[in-house]
Amino acid sequence: MLPRFRGHTVSVLAYPGMSLFELGIVTEVFGLPRPEFDRPWYELTICAETPGPVRVVGGAAIHTDHGLDMFAAAETVIVPGVPEVAEEPSEALVAALRRAHRNGSRILSICSGAFALAAAGLLDGRPATTHWRYADALRARHPGLQVDADVLYLDHGSVLTSAGSAAGLDLCLHVVRLDHGPAIANAVARRLVVQPHRDGGQAQFVEAPVAADPADDRVARSMEWALGHLTEPVSVALLAGRAHMSGRTYLRHFARATGTTPIRWLIGQRVHASLALLETTGAPIEEVAAAVGFDTAVTFRHHFAQIMRTSPSAYRRAFRQPSSAAS
Repeated sequence: MLPRFRGHTVSVLAYPGMSLFELGIVTEVFGLPRPEFDRPWYELTICAETPGPVRVVGGAAIHTDHGLDMFAAAETVIVPGVPEVAEEPSEALVAALRRAHRNGSRILSICSGAFALAAAGLLDGRPATTHWRYADALRARHPGLQVDADVLYLDHGSVLTSAGSAAGLDLCLHVVRLDHGPAIANAVARRLVVQPHRDGGQAQFVEAPVAADPADDRVARSMEWALGHLTEPVSVALLAGRAHMSGRTYLRHFARATGTTPIRWLIGQRVHASLALLETTGAPIEEVAAAVGFDTAVTFRHHFAQIMRTSPSAYRRAFRQPSSAAS
């Protein structure tokens, strides 16, 4: 029998008192087999500081035979939280994280997991995020850290941090996009029935809750229409007309529903639509810009750099799929 090609190894820490939601995020993205992709997928291992039963929220327990040695040995190491933000992480966990970092592992935190990374010194000199409820506590515990509570996640290559719960799903999908490209990341997102890509710089929450009234549904339908017409001129007046609202009313409802303006949202959607073209085709930047609705390549490059923190050409060099080299 031929040996099975090993996929990228991922470990995630289970800890007493944890919610299974964060663990479920990691398991769903990295743990489920994906035979439809016809390529080696991730190999996930759930670990604990002490192998054996781990009590979780709701009075249940999960059992793992794997401890911190296995945790630190993975190529991607994920801390989905800490038992108590007011207490220091254990010396054993801190040592395991430092060992993983020295060995070149990619290390992710979700929600309060940033406290463990900070205790290990992995966030020194790097902007980091956590759940907005814990941002002040993280600053107080580690005054030298640059804590940004206004983003969903931050990627610094070997160390990545995310905000609470659902933002961890955005970060996991971001990692899949980095490893396998947008087509596969989008396929995983479709299976999860979530948005394929939320920009890491998006706000964690919107101050005003979305009201359950027909206006919000009209805004959503106008956004859906815009996604199908990205190459066409799309104005606030046009979107408001499709939602059967005045411009001022539309802007108010759009901001309440999304936390941003229609134009900023539209620019972001156009930039994200360009990623697949940059990764899978050799089309000139001018053609890519036009294909996603930008008037000029200069405008496209400007907005791309603001959102993606790099240029379209640099992104293409980093993420161009080998099979598209001759396209």
